[in-house]
Amino acid sequence: MSCGVIEIVLFSALVLVTRCANVADVFVDGRIYFVDADCYSRMTRARLVAEHPGTVVRQHDFENYPAGVRPHTTAPLDYLIVLLAATLHPFTAQSLDLAGAILSPLLALGGGCFLWWWSRRFAAPARLLMLLVYGLSGILVHGTALGRPDQQALLIVLLLVALVAEHQLREAPSQPWSVVSGLSWGLAFWVSLYEPLILLLALFFLSRVVGGTRIAVPARRIGWWILLAVLLLAALVERRLPEWPAASPFLANWSATIGELRGLSLTNPGWLYWTSGLLLVSPLLLGLALRRRSIDPLWPGLVLLFGLLTFWQARWGYYFTVVFLLTLPAQLAVVRQRWLVWCAVALALMPFLQFWDARLWPDETVAARQNQDRREMIEWRAAASSLAGSNRAPILAPWWLAPATAYWSGQPVVAGSSHESLPGIVDTARFFLATAPEEAADLLRRHGVKWVLMADGDRVLANAAAILARPVPEATLGRILDRTPSQAPSFLALVGQNDACKVYQVRDLR
Repeated sequence: MSCGVIEIVLFSALVLVTRCANVADVFVDGRIYFVDADCYSRMTRARLVAEHPGTVVRQHDFENYPAGVRPHTTAPLDYLIVLLAATLHPFTAQSLDLAGAILSPLLALGGGCFLWWWSRRFAAPARLLMLLVYGLSGILVHGTALGRPDQQALLIVLLLVALVAEHQLREAPSQPWSVVSGLSWGLAFWVSLYEPLILLLALFFLSRVVGGTRIAVPARRIGWWILLAVLLLAALVERRLPEWPAASPFLANWSATIGELRGLSLTNPGWLYWTSGLLLVSPLLLGLALRRRSIDPLWPGLVLLFGLLTFWQARWGYYFTVVFLLTLPAQLAVVRQRWLVWCAVALALMPFLQFWDARLWPDETVAARQNQDRREMIEWRAAASSLAGSNRAPILAPWWLAPATAYWSGQPVVAGSSHESLPGIVDTARFFLATAPEEAADLLRRHGVKWVLMADGDRVLANAAAILARPVPEATLGRILDRTPSQAPSFLALVGQNDACKVYQVRDLR
């Protein structure tokens, strides 16, 4: 067996093992669970497509009920899940769920194989560190993890390919790489206009501000035509324009409760867990590379820009890490002594070892919390599934549990997990913080709610208070529903409960 075959097998194993490290959270008691609320919204879309082939989901009637939302999500990932499910159907009764669970690791594997193939042009230490960062980076693993059918997984791979194509076009313009560039940028724009547009604008802006290699128009032309063709196809399929989030006094409050929408402080160890310990000396190494003109100034400029964006919102860490790992060969090239290069590689891996030690062998407190989270999701699923039926019966539940509730019950929910569902999220918060039965009844009546699901009261009330920017009243409805169900208003009847969920039926709202 050749060294190349051994290398790709070991690297593929590393990519899949790290992405599947959360297997105990995804495959629980013979069933499949997803890691984020957004994933359940994606899987509801995929189920609609599987049930009605050819469907393009342009409206979510299953969240923010009854108004629904016009989502920012698009068709490509829906159809990737459904096509993968079709291949798995002969082997499992949970083909759709299994496809959703394994799609992101498979995308990561595809991106990793592309990176491995392209990296063979670099010296051993540089390519080794590139591959290890891709395989071990905490943020890249999170974005492409098992049980996370999210558009970020597809975007990470598409934009990795697009950036590699840009790198090649700046070194030696060629028609094949122009085709790859146009196709990858076009598909990335189809998946989401936000991140790819910022990245592409940054490429053109920085190439003019900081200088560096310019790509001649003829070398670009076929790529631009392909990009335009993909965009036209996307417009014909989607038949809608992306919408900017509507102005709302609650948007900033809600965003502050989302981890990836908060900034990453300079002292946060996540920087090292995501990019390697080499980040500590990267400013020096990149500066030396610029001085020796061994790197196009565009790439350090992108590292700085996306580092600032990550400092603003952690969600940009995916693309900061991708850009950073593409600069590693140039960084290591400025170290002339080979033994120092290998020392740098070894030191760069130390934060990864610390991260994965805590991830694979959590302490007792973390392990206990993980076990509790699994039990709660099992019990919440049992409660939500009990409400399934052919008759429409809208459900009010805490917003971060609403998409899973909709997926397991097949019923629409008042809230959701995206900014488009903010009206329903706000009304859900108002319901749990209500002190007057009339206020709660009016909210239920306006949304046509038939069932109310109550989770851990302290968390629900704290989150509702953060969204509405007001303190939690003493006699709030959420506290009553959680602790003293017998004192609930007459229109809410407790009909079932377990350790994670209380189920109330809405009766006679006159």
